[in-house]
Amino acid sequence: MKVLYVASEALPFMASGGLGDVAGSLPVALRKRLIGCRVVMPLYDSIKQEYKDKMKFITSISVPVSWRRQYCGIFEAKHNGVIFYFLDNQYYFKRDGIYGHYDDAERFAFFARAVLEIIPHLGWKPDIIHCNDWQSALTPLYYSCYYANQIGFENIKTVFTIHNIQYQGKYGDELLNDVLGIAPEDNNLILYDGLVNFMKAGIECANRVTTVSPTYAKEILDPWFSHGLDPILNQRSWKLCGILNGIDTDNYNPETDKNIAANYNSKHFVEEKAINKKALQEQMGMAVRPDVPLIGIVSRLAGHKGFDLMKEVLEKSLWERDVQYVVLGSGEWQYESFFRELHDKYPDKVGICIGFVPELARKIYAGADLFLMPSKSEPCGLSQMVALRYGTLPIVRETGGLKDSITDCGDGEGNGFTFQTYDAYDMLGAIYRGVDAYYGDKGIWEALVKRALECDMSWGKSANEYIKMYKALMKE
Repeated sequence: MKVLYVASEALPFMASGGLGDVAGSLPVALRKRLIGCRVVMPLYDSIKQEYKDKMKFITSISVPVSWRRQYCGIFEAKHNGVIFYFLDNQYYFKRDGIYGHYDDAERFAFFARAVLEIIPHLGWKPDIIHCNDWQSALTPLYYSCYYANQIGFENIKTVFTIHNIQYQGKYGDELLNDVLGIAPEDNNLILYDGLVNFMKAGIECANRVTTVSPTYAKEILDPWFSHGLDPILNQRSWKLCGILNGIDTDNYNPETDKNIAANYNSKHFVEEKAINKKALQEQMGMAVRPDVPLIGIVSRLAGHKGFDLMKEVLEKSLWERDVQYVVLGSGEWQYESFFRELHDKYPDKVGICIGFVPELARKIYAGADLFLMPSKSEPCGLSQMVALRYGTLPIVRETGGLKDSITDCGDGEGNGFTFQTYDAYDMLGAIYRGVDAYYGDKGIWEALVKRALECDMSWGKSANEYIKMYKALMKE
C-alpha cells in the first residue's frame, strides 16, 4: 500500500504547531509498519539551508491555477527513512513564515492542485492521498472533479484529517473562478454560508474524514465545538472517525534528552526528577523547595486554553495550598499581564517566561510534578502526552484528546487528574486533588509517576489504527 501524505508543514523542515509534529512522525511510524508512505509539502524559503542542501531536483512542471499556469519545481529529500517531496514556487513560498499572507487562498489552492499534477512525474502512484487541514483540503475536490477519470489517476482514495476545525479556510466567493478554477456545477461542493470554505470541500469530497482523537470526532458534531460545520459533518458522519495522535518518543525521551539536568527512566527517577526540579527552580528564580509540588504550564496564553479559569482562581490556590507554578508561553495581553503580576507578588512561588523556548519547555516537563492543561476544547493535545513521557502528572479537562489520553487517578488506576465542567472551581478541585496526592503517601505518589513514565504515547497504536482505516478504504 502506498500513501502520499499531504501537509502544509512537517518537522524537521518547517512547523508552527501540532500538524508539523504529526506530519513529521506518523509517516515514519507507517514506514516501520511496511506502508509505503511519502510526504509532500511546500518548499518554504524559511526552511534551513542545511535541509535545502540535501534536496535533489527532480523536474519542473506547470500547474493550472484557474485560467493561468504557474511554475512548480519538484525537489526530493529523505529523512528518517521517509521520502519528502517539496513543491517550489518562489512567488507563493519565498516569504517569511507559513501562514497569514493576504493571498493564502491562492497559495494553498496552487499547492493542493500541484499535489495531483506531480504524480505522473514521480514514478510512484499512491493508492491513498491523505490530506490535512484546510491548506490541502482542495486536493480531494480537484481529484474528484478533474482527475479521477484521467489515465494514471484511477482508483486513488482520498482521506482528509481535521486537526483543528476552528481554522477552515473561509474566503469570499469571488475566488471561485479567478483563483480556484471551480466549475459552476461544482460550486456547491465548496460554498457554505455564502463563502468559499476549503474545509467543507475536503469533508464533502474525501472518501474518509478523520480527526485527531475519538472524543473530538464526536464533539465536532455538536454546534458548541464545530464552528458552524456540524450540519455538514452530521450529514457525512458515516465517513467520520477519530484516531488519537501520538508523540515522537525518541525525540521526547527523558533517558536521552540533553536539555534536562539529569536523565532518568521508569526504573530510576526519584533522585533524577528531584535534580531536574531543583535546576528548574533555580533557573526561574524561585525558592528551591523539594518538598513543595511544582505545577508546570507550557501553552499559548489564550482564553480557550483555560487561562480565563486560571485567572479566576490561581491566586486563591497560592493562599490555600503550599504550591509553586512555572509558566512558559505567550499570547493574549491580559494573561501575560496576569502572570507577570502574579510573579511580582509571589516571586518565590511563581516563575514565568513570556515567549517560547523549546529547551525550557523540556526542563519544565522534566522538573515539574504536575502539569496543568484545562482547555475549553483540545482536538488532541500533545503537551499532556509529553508530560506523561517525563513522569509529570497532567491535570486536564475532559475534552477531545485530553479525555482520550488522561484518566483520573481517583480509582487508583489513572494517569492524571481530570475535571469535566468548564468551571474555575472544578479545575481548582482537580489541582487540589493532585497537590494532596503529592503531599500524601510518597510510595503511592512514586507509583503514579512510574505509571506515567510507562504510558505508551508513541505513534505505534495510532499508526495501526490508520493502517486499519486505509485497508478498509481500499476494499470499498
